[in-house]
Amino acid sequence: MKSKLLTLAMLLVAGAVIWVFAMPTYRQGEPSVAGEKAPDFALQLGGRDMHLSDLRGQVVVLNFWASWCLPCVEETPSLNRLQQMISSQGGTVLGVSVDQDIHAYAKFLQDQDVTFPTFDDTTMKIPGFYGTKMYPETYIIGRDGRIARKIVGQQDWQDPHFTESLEALLREK
Repeated sequence: MKSKLLTLAMLLVAGAVIWVFAMPTYRQGEPSVAGEKAPDFALQLGGRDMHLSDLRGQVVVLNFWASWCLPCVEETPSLNRLQQMISSQGGTVLGVSVDQDIHAYAKFLQDQDVTFPTFDDTTMKIPGFYGTKMYPETYIIGRDGRIARKIVGQQDWQDPHFTESLEALLREK
């Protein structure tokens, strides 16, 4: 009986450790990517072919999302407000959807009244360039094209913690 209780206790402790390390709050601002050059990729915005590097000189909030991701749905209004806040200061929110269903993608944009530029990466290759495995996941990219921060999970983008760091990046020329 004692060995069964001990085994159960060890399994619970191991599960708790795994859960803590997997939580998005633990992974906030992963230092491993800060300062790295943001991987470039081709995309189409508004019917125009371009690359992420075409946005160099702007602060880019690169957000990976999907219509089937409930935290992504809940985060969208905050991203819309963020786009409104930073667009006049040389910043942009750029959404990259991993929806394979183009109709679900289009419905999401309409239902959520998405105001920031988005691209549907039906091949799901772009998240792989960044090592993205969880959604939503966001990379803050400075004007120099380098990653300033990686953020995993749904966020309130009007939280002073984020607005202060974004405003500092936006002030950099």
